[in-house]
Amino acid sequence: MRFSDLLTPARISTTLRVSSKDAAIEALGELLIQESELTNSSTVVQVLRDREGLASTGVGDEVAIPHGRLPTLTQIVAAIAIAPDGVDFDSIDRRPVRIFVAVLAPDRAPGDHLRVLARVSRLLRDARVRAELIAARDPVEVLDILKAEEAQLR
Repeated sequence: MRFSDLLTPARISTTLRVSSKDAAIEALGELLIQESELTNSSTVVQVLRDREGLASTGVGDEVAIPHGRLPTLTQIVAAIAIAPDGVDFDSIDRRPVRIFVAVLAPDRAPGDHLRVLARVSRLLRDARVRAELIAARDPVEVLDILKAEEAQLR
């Protein structure tokens, strides 16, 4: 499964401008319901908040990967938001987050959920990829960057 296959341009933002962790989670909730089976952003936001309550998903290097599981989902849904100015997200390295990747998975697919999170981590480990994503002008460019990187990971 390619991570880029879980995205659509409607679930990608290159211009996230929020001033708090909670506002970023709300924006991700709105992105996740676009062109997906999800219809209620408040439910999505609560799942992401609940996960953040356990420990920050700010993994460092200006990246956060908020994620969770929903019993009603039939397939994994993902979104990406680029915050050019960065957002304080309680990251492990205390740096502001500029790349947000949100992932929601069905309850019955914990293995797939973990594989997607591992793929995202692997893609974003590369500083060059992170810089390209932050510089992307639009959602289509973000998808093109991810597809090109995933083609090299095979």
